Amino acid sequence: MSTKPLHPSHPVAAAVARIETELSQAAGVPVWSMAAGEAGEVLEALTRARAQTDALLLRVLRHAESVETGLETGATSTTNWWAHRMRMVRPQAHAFRRLATQVEAHPAVAEALESGRILTDQARAITDALEQVPADAEAWVLPAATQRMLDLAADHDAKDLRILGRRLFEVIDPATADAEEARRLEAEERAARERVGFGIRDAGDGTMRGWFTLPTAQGEMLRRQVHAIAWSKHTHPTTPVTEQTNAAAADADAADGAVDPVQAQRHRPLSRTGLGEAFCELIESRPADTLPTSGGISATVVVTMELETLLGGLKAASLDTGSTITAAQARRLACEAGIIPIVLGGGSVVLDMGRRRRFHTPAQRIAMGVRDGGCSAAGCDMPADKCQAHHETPWSKGGSTSVKDGRLYCPSHHQMIHDPAYQHHLDKHGKVRFTRRT
Repeated sequence: MSTKPLHPSHPVAAAVARIETELSQAAGVPVWSMAAGEAGEVLEALTRARAQTDALLLRVLRHAESVETGLETGATSTTNWWAHRMRMVRPQAHAFRRLATQVEAHPAVAEALESGRILTDQARAITDALEQVPADAEAWVLPAATQRMLDLAADHDAKDLRILGRRLFEVIDPATADAEEARRLEAEERAARERVGFGIRDAGDGTMRGWFTLPTAQGEMLRRQVHAIAWSKHTHPTTPVTEQTNAAAADADAADGAVDPVQAQRHRPLSRTGLGEAFCELIESRPADTLPTSGGISATVVVTMELETLLGGLKAASLDTGSTITAAQARRLACEAGIIPIVLGGGSVVLDMGRRRRFHTPAQRIAMGVRDGGCSAAGCDMPADKCQAHHETPWSKGGSTSVKDGRLYCPSHHQMIHDPAYQHHLDKHGKVRFTRRT
C-alpha cells in the first residue's frame, strides 16, 4: 500500500510528498560519521519536525472528518477508518482525534505546535489544563491562562505541565483560585467515585492479570504501601547502621568523594518486578482476623494438599477457586496468615460439633467447601465463599451441625431446597438436582 499521493494538487499534499521522498532518501544513509555536536543538533531538529508534522496531521485529520473521508467504505467514522487503514490501535487514533479538536479550539497552542516550540505531549497537557477554564469566565481569563501555560512549556515537560496546570488559577486569578480549585476537586472526586472499579482474570499462564481505577487518595495509599515494602527490601544495608558509623563513614568518604551506598540505593528506581513482589507481599501479609467474612469465613484462600506434599512431595496443591499451584508454593503459603491449609491425611480441626452448635463453624464451612467445590446444585458454579451452609437433616428435626450432615448452597438454591414446590435428589456425581413438583 502506497502512502504517497499519486498526483498531489494541494500545496500541503505536495509538501508531504516531498517530505516522504526526502526521508526515504535519508533512511539508508549511515550516521556513524556524524559528530557529537551535529548529532545533537539533528536530534533537536527532528524532535521539532516531529511536533510540526503532528500539528499538520491534526489539522488534516479535522478536515478529513469534515469531508467524511473513509465513510464511503462503510467505516463508522473517519478516525476508525484511519486506524484500520494504518493499522493503528483505535485508542491511539481517537486520542489524536481528541487532541485535534482541543488544539483547534486554542489557536495559540496550535501555532506553537506548528512552529515546533512545544511538543505534542506538551500540547495535550496544555489543552487539558485550559479545559478547566469555566465557560462563563471573564474574557481575559482564557488568553491569560493560555499564555501562562505556553510560557511554562519553555522550561517544563508534559508531566510538569499537568501538575502546574492544576494550579493555574493561583497565578492568573488568585481571587477565585480557592473557589475554582474546590469546584474542580469536587467534580474530579465525583467522577472518580463513578469510575471506580476492579477486575482480575486468570491469564492461563500461571498469572492473573487485572486492572483497577481508584480515587486519588486511595490510589496514593496503595502506592505508598507497596513502595514502602519494596524500599524496605531495596535499601536495607547488610550491617546495622548507627549514627556513629554514619558519621565515621562521612568523615572517611569526605576526602575521596565516595557516596553513601544506602543513599545511593534510595535514588535507584524501583523495578516493575520489585513493585510486583511488594504488592504480593502486601496481599499475603494481611492477618486473616482483619479480613471481612464471606460465606461464614474470612476472605482467605484455601489450599488443599496431601500430607506427602506438605512433607516435601512434588504433587501439585489446589486452591478452593479451582486453580492449582506447585507443592513448593503451597508449602510457603501454608505459613502465611492469609492462607488456610487443608492437609488430607494429616491432623484436622474437630469438624463434628453434634448438637452443641446451631450454626456451622468456619472450619466446617471450609471443609464443606473443599468437598463440594461450591454450591452443591448441579450446574451451579457459585464459589464456596458465596454459599450458605445447610443442614441435610433440619436442626428443628434433630439434625446435627456437622460436615457429614451439611452441604453448601448458593442463596437461590438454598431457598429452593426449602421450597416445597421442588423435589431433589443426588446424581451419580454427588450433585443435587432439582425438579418442580407437578
